[in-house]
Amino acid sequence: MFFKSLLAITFVAVASAAPSNMERSTAATTTVTVCTGALNPPAGCVAIPLVSGSCIDLSQGGLNFLNKEISSASVPGGFICTFFENAGCIASGTGNSNQNSEVVLTQGSWNLAAAPGLSGTENFNDLTSSITCSPL
Repeated sequence: MFFKSLLAITFVAVASAAPSNMERSTAATTTVTVCTGALNPPAGCVAIPLVSGSCIDLSQGGLNFLNKEISSASVPGGFICTFFENAGCIASGTGNSNQNSEVVLTQGSWNLAAAPGLSGTENFNDLTSSITCSPL
């Protein structure tokens, strides 16, 4: 009995002395998915990592192929994203066809041809030049 207790205490001591760097982070990067076609089945979809409050400018850099080409989007739970017609996440009031220059989307899958705008449903298909997302 003494031997079993000693063995158990030794095992606990060795296990608790294990280096903490053996633990791996399980945190995943949160992304907004945008597509040049449909979400389902996926057509031209890209998952863009989110940095809260940062502007994702599609008019320059590696994402410029998406500029004015986004037709659908999937916003992750707990986030709200604004899709802007202008680069630099700038709202200008009204854009093409007297529609608002931005649409605000919450969690879910969205067809931008029928996006919820500030004045009702809007056709925001192929208008997005920048995006910003923040946690709710």
